[in-house]
Amino acid sequence: MKMSVGVEYALHCLLYIVKLKGKDYVGIKDLAEFQGVSESYLAKVFTKLGKAGITKSVSGVKGGYELAKDPENISFWDVVEAVEGKEPLFQCAEIRQKNILIDQNNLPDSYTKCPCFIKVVMQEGEDEMKKYLSKKTLAWLYNEVYGRILPAETENKTHQWFKSKRETI
Repeated sequence: MKMSVGVEYALHCLLYIVKLKGKDYVGIKDLAEFQGVSESYLAKVFTKLGKAGITKSVSGVKGGYELAKDPENISFWDVVEAVEGKEPLFQCAEIRQKNILIDQNNLPDSYTKCPCFIKVVMQEGEDEMKKYLSKKTLAWLYNEVYGRILPAETENKTHQWFKSKRETI
Protein backbone atom coordinates (compact mmCIF):
# COMPACT_ATOMS: atom_id res chain seq x y z
CA MET A 1 0.00 0.00 0.00
CA LYS A 2 1.15 3.45 -0.77
CA MET A 3 -0.46 6.67 0.38
CA SER A 4 0.26 9.75 -1.63
CA VAL A 5 2.71 12.32 -0.37
CA GLY A 6 -0.33 14.59 -0.08
CA VAL A 7 -1.13 12.96 3.28
CA GLU A 8 2.31 13.89 4.59
CA TYR A 9 2.10 17.46 3.27
CA ALA A 10 -1.37 17.83 4.75
CA LEU A 11 -0.30 16.67 8.20
CA HIS A 12 2.81 18.88 8.23
CA CYS A 13 0.87 21.93 7.09
CA LEU A 14 -1.95 21.31 9.56
CA LEU A 15 0.66 21.06 12.30
CA TYR A 16 1.81 24.61 11.47
CA ILE A 17 -1.68 26.04 11.79
CA VAL A 18 -2.79 24.24 14.98
CA LYS A 19 -2.04 27.20 17.26
CA LEU A 20 -3.13 30.06 15.01
CA LYS A 21 -4.92 32.77 16.92
CA GLY A 22 -7.62 35.07 15.66
CA LYS A 23 -6.73 36.39 12.25
CA ASP A 24 -3.34 34.73 11.86
CA TYR A 25 -4.36 32.84 8.76
CA VAL A 26 -1.77 31.10 6.62
CA GLY A 27 -1.88 31.17 2.85
CA ILE A 28 -1.14 28.31 0.49
CA LYS A 29 1.76 30.22 -1.03
CA ASP A 30 3.48 30.53 2.36
CA LEU A 31 2.77 26.92 3.34
CA ALA A 32 4.12 25.73 -0.01
CA GLU A 33 7.25 27.85 0.31
CA PHE A 34 7.86 26.70 3.89
CA GLN A 35 7.48 23.04 2.90
CA GLY A 36 9.26 23.33 -0.45
CA VAL A 37 6.29 21.93 -2.35
CA SER A 38 4.34 23.04 -5.40
CA GLU A 39 1.73 25.66 -4.57
CA SER A 40 -0.76 24.19 -7.06
CA TYR A 41 -0.35 20.69 -5.58
CA LEU A 42 -0.82 21.95 -2.05
CA ALA A 43 -3.89 23.96 -3.12
CA LYS A 44 -5.48 20.72 -4.34
CA VAL A 45 -4.70 19.04 -1.02
CA PHE A 46 -6.24 21.95 0.91
CA THR A 47 -9.32 21.87 -1.30
CA LYS A 48 -9.83 18.26 -0.18
CA LEU A 49 -9.19 19.18 3.47
CA GLY A 50 -11.78 21.94 3.18
CA LYS A 51 -14.39 19.64 1.63
CA ALA A 52 -13.81 17.22 4.51
CA GLY A 53 -14.43 19.98 7.07
CA ILE A 54 -10.86 19.92 8.41
CA THR A 55 -9.87 23.40 7.26
CA LYS A 56 -11.72 26.49 6.21
CA SER A 57 -10.55 29.25 3.98
CA VAL A 58 -10.85 32.92 4.77
CA SER A 59 -10.94 35.23 1.78
CA GLY A 60 -9.33 38.62 1.55
CA VAL A 61 -5.88 40.15 1.30
CA LYS A 62 -4.79 38.73 4.65
CA GLY A 63 -6.94 35.61 4.30
CA GLY A 64 -5.76 32.06 4.16
CA TYR A 65 -6.53 28.87 6.02
CA GLU A 66 -7.34 27.85 9.55
CA LEU A 67 -8.60 24.68 11.19
CA ALA A 68 -12.35 24.22 10.94
CA LYS A 69 -12.50 22.35 14.26
CA ASP A 70 -10.40 21.71 17.33
CA PRO A 71 -7.17 19.79 16.73
CA GLU A 72 -8.33 17.21 19.30
CA ASN A 73 -11.13 16.37 16.88
CA ILE A 74 -8.99 15.90 13.76
CA SER A 75 -7.40 12.47 13.52
CA PHE A 76 -4.71 11.21 11.20
CA TRP A 77 -7.39 8.97 9.66
CA ASP A 78 -9.58 12.01 8.97
CA VAL A 79 -6.69 13.50 7.01
CA VAL A 80 -5.99 10.24 5.17
CA GLU A 81 -9.64 9.95 4.12
CA ALA A 82 -9.79 13.61 3.11
CA VAL A 83 -6.73 13.35 0.87
CA GLU A 84 -7.04 9.77 -0.41
CA GLY A 85 -10.82 9.31 -0.39
CA LYS A 86 -13.04 6.93 1.54
CA GLU A 87 -12.81 3.95 -0.76
CA PRO A 88 -11.30 0.86 0.89
CA LEU A 89 -7.59 0.39 0.30
CA PHE A 90 -8.09 -3.19 -0.92
CA GLN A 91 -10.43 -3.72 -3.85
CA CYS A 92 -11.58 -7.32 -4.14
CA ALA A 93 -12.20 -8.29 -7.77
CA GLU A 94 -13.61 -11.73 -6.84
CA ILE A 95 -10.86 -13.45 -8.78
CA ARG A 96 -11.80 -16.71 -7.07
CA GLN A 97 -15.00 -16.77 -9.17
CA LYS A 98 -12.95 -16.77 -12.38
CA ASN A 99 -10.99 -19.93 -11.54
CA ILE A 100 -10.62 -22.11 -14.64
CA LEU A 101 -11.56 -25.25 -12.69
CA ILE A 102 -15.09 -24.11 -11.84
CA ASP A 103 -18.19 -23.73 -13.98
CA GLN A 104 -18.59 -19.96 -14.42
CA ASN A 105 -22.33 -20.39 -15.09
CA ASN A 106 -22.94 -22.51 -12.00
CA LEU A 107 -20.72 -21.18 -9.22
CA PRO A 108 -20.80 -23.20 -5.99
CA ASP A 109 -22.11 -21.55 -2.82
CA SER A 110 -18.59 -21.48 -1.38
CA TYR A 111 -17.71 -18.98 -4.13
CA THR A 112 -20.81 -16.81 -3.88
CA LYS A 113 -22.40 -16.98 -0.42
CA CYS A 114 -19.32 -16.64 1.76
CA PRO A 115 -16.95 -13.69 1.57
CA CYS A 116 -13.56 -14.03 -0.03
CA PHE A 117 -11.18 -14.87 2.80
CA ILE A 118 -8.45 -12.68 1.31
CA LYS A 119 -10.86 -9.73 1.31
CA VAL A 120 -11.79 -10.45 4.95
CA VAL A 121 -8.15 -10.46 6.07
CA MET A 122 -7.31 -7.32 4.11
CA GLN A 123 -10.36 -5.52 5.55
CA GLU A 124 -9.39 -6.54 9.08
CA GLY A 125 -5.91 -5.09 8.48
CA GLU A 126 -7.36 -1.84 7.18
CA ASP A 127 -9.72 -1.68 10.17
CA GLU A 128 -6.76 -2.01 12.55
CA MET A 129 -4.87 0.75 10.73
CA LYS A 130 -7.97 2.96 10.81
CA LYS A 131 -8.43 2.31 14.52
CA TYR A 132 -4.80 3.23 15.25
CA LEU A 133 -4.74 6.35 13.05
CA SER A 134 -8.08 7.49 14.48
CA LYS A 135 -6.49 7.65 17.94
CA LYS A 136 -3.72 9.98 16.77
CA THR A 137 -4.94 13.57 16.53
CA LEU A 138 -3.44 16.87 15.44
CA ALA A 139 -3.38 17.91 19.10
CA TRP A 140 -1.37 14.78 19.94
CA LEU A 141 1.00 15.45 17.03
CA TYR A 142 1.49 19.06 18.08
CA ASN A 143 2.28 18.06 21.67
CA GLU A 144 4.73 15.39 20.53
CA VAL A 145 6.54 17.54 17.97
CA TYR A 146 6.68 20.84 19.82
CA GLY A 147 6.49 19.52 23.36
CA ARG A 148 8.88 16.62 23.17
CA ILE A 149 10.86 16.26 19.94
CA LEU A 150 11.92 19.67 18.63
CA PRO A 151 13.82 22.32 20.60
CA ALA A 152 11.49 24.90 22.18
CA GLU A 153 12.69 27.73 19.94
CA THR A 154 11.62 25.86 16.79
CA GLU A 155 7.94 26.50 17.46
CA ASN A 156 8.58 30.23 17.93
CA LYS A 157 10.73 30.41 14.80
CA THR A 158 8.05 28.65 12.78
CA HIS A 159 5.28 30.98 13.96
CA GLN A 160 7.50 34.02 13.44
CA TRP A 161 8.32 32.96 9.88
CA PHE A 162 4.63 32.73 8.98
CA LYS A 163 3.84 35.95 10.84
CA SER A 164 6.56 37.83 8.97
CA LYS A 165 5.05 36.68 5.67
CA ARG A 166 1.65 38.08 6.69
CA GLU A 167 3.17 41.40 7.71
CA THR A 168 4.54 42.02 4.21
CA ILE A 169 1.05 41.91 2.69
